[in-house]
Amino acid sequence: MFIETLKEVDLHARLALIAGIMLLRYALFAGIAYWICYVWKRKAWEPKKIQLKYPTAYAVRQEILYSISTIGIFVGIGFLMRLAQEHAVTKVYTDIGRYGWGYLAVSVLLAILIHDTYFYWTHRFMHLTWVFPHVHRVHHRSHNPTPWAAFSFHPSEALIEASVFPVIAFLLPIHPLALFIVATWMITMNVLGHLGYELYPAGMLQHSVAKWLNTSTHHNMHHQHVGGNYGLYFNFWDKLVGTNFENYEKKFAENATGIRRRKRNEGNPSTETERKTQSVHA
Repeated sequence: MFIETLKEVDLHARLALIAGIMLLRYALFAGIAYWICYVWKRKAWEPKKIQLKYPTAYAVRQEILYSISTIGIFVGIGFLMRLAQEHAVTKVYTDIGRYGWGYLAVSVLLAILIHDTYFYWTHRFMHLTWVFPHVHRVHHRSHNPTPWAAFSFHPSEALIEASVFPVIAFLLPIHPLALFIVATWMITMNVLGHLGYELYPAGMLQHSVAKWLNTSTHHNMHHQHVGGNYGLYFNFWDKLVGTNFENYEKKFAENATGIRRRKRNEGNPSTETERKTQSVHA
């Protein structure tokens, strides 16, 4: 239905439609997550806050502004992909019956794995000393990220991040519905990685399957300490290459149980008052 809708509208309307969908998805996912964690459940979930301080209003505004510029670049890439599809340049197909629903599900999983691999190695590239200041530093200005940082990239990094979709479309027969599902998975996991709270259960990393999924603690540590925990969705590459921070599992357990913050508060009754003084609501 989405493809048929695009066929019926002109160039400017197509761009507006793509932009509207992307902006709405970002606003909903990041906005709802921010409201739940930083407003509604702020006090109740305080023990699960990964960093003791809260980000400033200025930092949050910067995250939103850079994310909006990133969405503009994503829109441009999405539109170019649409044109390429119309000229049969990519492997994007529109008839689900051509490969069936089973293949559509498999293609979603394959695309997610491709993205995870693409992200890990481009992320490592962006951390090279001669690349980082020009490409990736903007994202790392969020030392204490919020959900709004999900797409907070310098334009050059945004282009790198968006380019995974053409890569998938050229490598893999894929339906637009599958691409939409992958994009929705992407924003969900990006928001979770930048949540600032650890909401997963404490025993997750001891589970034989769940331990391979990255956590909010995993990516938050990357923002704090920079040189490790490079993975996006899964922990495959970090484990294989040895780039997990050594204390990752310990920090995850502390954040998931809230032990570290409770000990801090019990040892210093004035912590609550001091933090409120330092924190500025966005």
